[in-house]
Amino acid sequence: MELLIATLLIVIMLVPALDAMQSGIQGSGIHKQLAQNQYRMISKLEQTLALPFTELLTQADLVADPTVLIPAPLSRPDLYSDAAGTESRRLVFLARYDGDNSDADDDPFTGTDAGLLWVRVTIEDSPRSLETVIVE
Repeated sequence: MELLIATLLIVIMLVPALDAMQSGIQGSGIHKQLAQNQYRMISKLEQTLALPFTELLTQADLVADPTVLIPAPLSRPDLYSDAAGTESRRLVFLARYDGDNSDADDDPFTGTDAGLLWVRVTIEDSPRSLETVIVE
């Protein structure tokens, strides 16, 4: 009789235990993807910051809008944003930056200062991004 009760208790407790394990396994997969994307963004930011400042400034002036991504040139597809259709596509944005807000409009992209450049790298369709301001 005790054996039957013990078996019944084990079976009843097994279902919540398996559910808890399933959540843990799913959570580790999500964490792995987030960590990989974080390192990929860091890599793309470092790759972009390694380019000459004048080249970055030229690209920013060509686009002249901080919401428009910088596409990779055909001659160097590894530069700037990843190609469309790439899994976890990394997007690069460049713009001149208003560091002193001398125009008092609180918009960092108007009244820009010479020698300041804003760089942003994000994963497409993701709320996460890395941003920095560099000085010539």
